[in-house]
Amino acid sequence: MLPLHRHFHRIAWLAVALAAVVIVFGAFVRLSHAGLSCPDWPTCYGQAAWPTHEHEIAAANDQFERPVEVNKTWREQFHRHIAASLGLLVLALALLTRRADKGVWWVLAASGTVAVSIALYIDTHYFASAILAATGEAVLLALALRASPEPLARLAPLTLAVIVFQALLGMWTVTWLLKPVVVMAHLLGGLATFSLLLTMAWRSTAGRDMPRADLARIRPWLWMALTVLVLQIALGGWTSANYAALACGADFPTCQGLWWPSHDFQQGFVLWRGIGVDYEGGVLDGPARVAIHLAHRLGAVAALVLVLASAIRLLRSSGLAAWGWLLIVVLLAQIGLGISNVVLGLPLWVAVAHNAGALLLLAILVSLLARLRATQI
Repeated sequence: MLPLHRHFHRIAWLAVALAAVVIVFGAFVRLSHAGLSCPDWPTCYGQAAWPTHEHEIAAANDQFERPVEVNKTWREQFHRHIAASLGLLVLALALLTRRADKGVWWVLAASGTVAVSIALYIDTHYFASAILAATGEAVLLALALRASPEPLARLAPLTLAVIVFQALLGMWTVTWLLKPVVVMAHLLGGLATFSLLLTMAWRSTAGRDMPRADLARIRPWLWMALTVLVLQIALGGWTSANYAALACGADFPTCQGLWWPSHDFQQGFVLWRGIGVDYEGGVLDGPARVAIHLAHRLGAVAALVLVLASAIRLLRSSGLAAWGWLLIVVLLAQIGLGISNVVLGLPLWVAVAHNAGALLLLAILVSLLARLRATQI
């Protein structure tokens, strides 16, 4: 097995930190209604940065239908820049894991293919761009699926493939005008990227293993908690993308003064409504948004029960009580932030903190699953 580069774990932890910043700042962009503030991709009004001077703003307003909002455009384009920086870090990790075999050339070839596809997209050669992007993705996925004695040699190209797909989702978020299923998938893709990076960071850090003789009794609870948490985050993304967070008004625990108000789950969970619809501000009627909001509340109850049960299991396990208490504290804070979003009318800082809380819960569960190991007999 090839020894890891001596700085691999440092780069991995830097990537974890940057991924967290990208996710939380992305929530800020979405919740401050800046997701369409740059009508093109990957440029912003045709610029690598964004229009700031009066003549640039005037030229952009003449060329694009959507007028420039300087207080918003910087948020969207800055988010793209830090996401691109994260992509470079993940590329470095992928190259370091395959530096001693031909895989390094395949990683470079796939990355170069994707870079060319972006240039072709900017030049409006959309079909050729799509073919090259798909080819680059296929090469990275093939590297990730290829048998290797070193798990990191599979995880790194897989993470890079997820990053590339994240870029495509970011493009579709703009070109398909905040289509909710794309916005939700973009959120989940960011969390998948973060989870993969966190796993790589722990696995490349010396002394990270936590051997347990009772692992078989702990791990299933952690996986159940992680599964319900991801589903609840997806529901939260769907709620936000459909502007349903305030569908119940400021009423809690009831909704519009009722425990079960008028709702429309059928319309609330239609995933695809065609191309060309502008979803900024939402397109659903009241009952459909209520249905989404109620589903998110019910999901919160399920997440509370399973994550709390997992925390109790940790409290009862020798040496893991601190992890259990940490999980409980973050879980209760997250529930409190969710309730505050409703009763306070969705303040921006509370909504962003709610996204950060979900990320922290995910980090705790992924860290435990990455570190816990069966005791060697």
